[in-house]
Amino acid sequence: MFTTLRNTLGMEAKLSHYGGSLSSLRVPTNSGDVIDVVLGFAKEEDYLSNPSSMGVLVGRYGNRIAHGKFHLDGQAYQLATNLREHHLHGGSMGFQRRYWQILPTSSANQLILAHESTDGEDGYPGHLSVQVSFRLTDDMGFRIEYEARTQAPTVINLTHHAYFNLAGSGHVLDHELWLNSDQTTRVDPSLIPTGEFADVQGTVFDFRTPKLIGKDIHAPDPQLQYGSGYDHNYVLNDWDGNFRHFATVKEFSKGLVMKCFTTEPGVQFYSANHLRDTRGKGGVNYEPFSGFCLEAQHYPDSPNHPHFPSTVLRPGETYRQTTEYRFEHQ
Repeated sequence: MFTTLRNTLGMEAKLSHYGGSLSSLRVPTNSGDVIDVVLGFAKEEDYLSNPSSMGVLVGRYGNRIAHGKFHLDGQAYQLATNLREHHLHGGSMGFQRRYWQILPTSSANQLILAHESTDGEDGYPGHLSVQVSFRLTDDMGFRIEYEARTQAPTVINLTHHAYFNLAGSGHVLDHELWLNSDQTTRVDPSLIPTGEFADVQGTVFDFRTPKLIGKDIHAPDPQLQYGSGYDHNYVLNDWDGNFRHFATVKEFSKGLVMKCFTTEPGVQFYSANHLRDTRGKGGVNYEPFSGFCLEAQHYPDSPNHPHFPSTVLRPGETYRQTTEYRFEHQ
């Protein structure tokens, strides 16, 4: 079942309560056109077999956990392994393959979803109550607000896996990206963080001065080659938990600009390197670089790196996260 959100500025979002799936996000341009700026599927059943996690809510833990293992309070936990020997995006089921409850709201520009994640689900400890609000704002924003509480100590790292294309079709290599980040978390060949931080200065990962996504994407950098393109966590500068602007993307043929804001310490920048033969809405065949993701989140594999910002949630605490993608015209 899809729910359509609308605001007074002509924006429209279509979402499903199955996995919080974002099917379309339509944004008006200065020329009077309306551009659907996300990749997705037209039918809800297409999300049932969605190997790319396209457009879905990701949890309990977005991104990777090495070998699906971590320790918490002296107890060892084994999660489902669904990326060879590693754990990715909550496991074989995860939040993206659950039917969420739709909570009542009187607003035409908001959808609120809730899920009760039971103790032991996908191997995670603690019964977790999660609520996520999707809202179209009156300043051309698509805002996602997350909240969760647990009955026992657990780890949590929620995000949304929207694939954007501000031209509405084609590749995104000619989109210009600015990222407020001086460092990435260095990875091994399976894209698991080593625990080291790598300065972006003088490397293909430097987007502190805006540049085209495709400018260096095929450079012979080992870190880049591990992911066949960008699939890396960027450490956001001056993180303090407040809501801050962390990225700007510009697309020149349609004149759209997307500014990104979050309360999170990191963002996974993914250039859709592994999209292949995925039939999307309108019969379009999505291929590598058909979209890009800016998934605001905590760092991958944080439970195994004590010097990373903590992803532990305890009873009596409330997990909160806000991320917004705000659109402007050039």
